Amino acid sequence: MQIFGVDIGGSGIKGAPVDLDRGDLAQERHKVLTPQPATPEEVAGCVVEVVRHFDWDGPVGVTFPGVVTGGVTRSAANMDKAWIGTDTAALLSGRLDGRPVTVLNDADAAGIAEMAYGAGRGVGGTVILLTLGTGIGSALFTDGRLVANTELGHLELKGHDAETRASVKAKEDGDLTWERWARRVGKYLAHVEMLFSPDLFIIGGGVSRKPEKFLPLIEGVRAPIVPAELQNNAGIVGAAMAAHSAATP
Repeated sequence: MQIFGVDIGGSGIKGAPVDLDRGDLAQERHKVLTPQPATPEEVAGCVVEVVRHFDWDGPVGVTFPGVVTGGVTRSAANMDKAWIGTDTAALLSGRLDGRPVTVLNDADAAGIAEMAYGAGRGVGGTVILLTLGTGIGSALFTDGRLVANTELGHLELKGHDAETRASVKAKEDGDLTWERWARRVGKYLAHVEMLFSPDLFIIGGGVSRKPEKFLPLIEGVRAPIVPAELQNNAGIVGAAMAAHSAATP
């Protein structure tokens, strides 16, 4: 079975049909740059472009980098503030000729995919997935059950939002070496571990393609730390899973 997934990020918007039997993309994903400013109408236009690239006419799952409840976006740390309070599911459904649209937090989507098909498959206890990119997204699971919209990237670290110090954007903006950035990530993970005592950390986002660059450098964390197996496609897969769940009685 195939369902379409779209992953909205601070720098790019990407999507593809997903084969839910395999938990992988059915076709090579299509990506467009996130418009600046990233207003609802402009981003919606990009989502439409991605979906129409594949001539898709069925249900669509969409991730958003912020808190999402009932299809409404409640926060927008790395997007235009006009998103706050927007009924994103209704907006996108209207732009997509009324087809069903399911919207959820981007890290929650990635976590759902990793728990079903990737690094978290079959793992009990507490699992935390962290997506390191423009910001830091988080997904928290207890015995496979999602605690939605945790937003652990906004925990305080050294007097600042953690994502302003330990995200990939922070690495790039500060021109940090892998070693220096890994120390920051390690301090952040140790703080999260102190609060939640996870049995496993999964690191997602684009940086999950380069685990050898930083994971061996992280110290002071008890829980195992592994890269996301679906890498940067996890959000697309999770979005499709959410759309399938919403469409299934």
